[in-house]
Amino acid sequence: MKHLSLALFLCLGWTAAAAQSPVVSPPAPAPGALRTVEALDVPRYMGTWYEIAKYPNWFQKKCLADTRAAYQLQAGGTVKVTNRCRKANGEFDEAVGEARQIGAATSPRLQVRFAPAWLSLLPFVWGDYWVVDLDAQYQLVAVSEPQREYLWVLSRTPTVSEPAYDALLARLKAQGFDLERLERTRQTPSL
Repeated sequence: MKHLSLALFLCLGWTAAAAQSPVVSPPAPAPGALRTVEALDVPRYMGTWYEIAKYPNWFQKKCLADTRAAYQLQAGGTVKVTNRCRKANGEFDEAVGEARQIGAATSPRLQVRFAPAWLSLLPFVWGDYWVVDLDAQYQLVAVSEPQREYLWVLSRTPTVSEPAYDALLARLKAQGFDLERLERTRQTPSL
């Protein structure tokens, strides 16, 4: 399994397998529980997202700069996730995975795996990646998981305005995220 990740890894991808399920509002979160956005339009979420910041993690240790995730809706309803980042030697590292949406067709709760397809029946190869903040224009997003051990801030562009970033950070702090752990992602001009 290549080292990169998420959903971000997204991050960050998903299925429309539940597309024919009725739209159901998520249950009210327990006190202190991580809240997600109310709904996610998966087709609108597709495309490239640039990592703006993240909690450091073991699977992105090789990533020096230019981290991004591309999501592509597949015919079977899953999402192809392609994560790339620039390593110290200037080369790109790439990991390809699969994501699926959990629940209703508008559910912001996703699962992503980068393990081989033949392992997909094993629940532990799937990671929870929840969309916890998303602007109405689908330009800036925060993705995490129930324990708040991982966090990614992603944007449709390699940079984001400081007022938009600061406003997002304030919302994340209100959700109980430790902003001291967050590190900005380097972007090189050659993108």
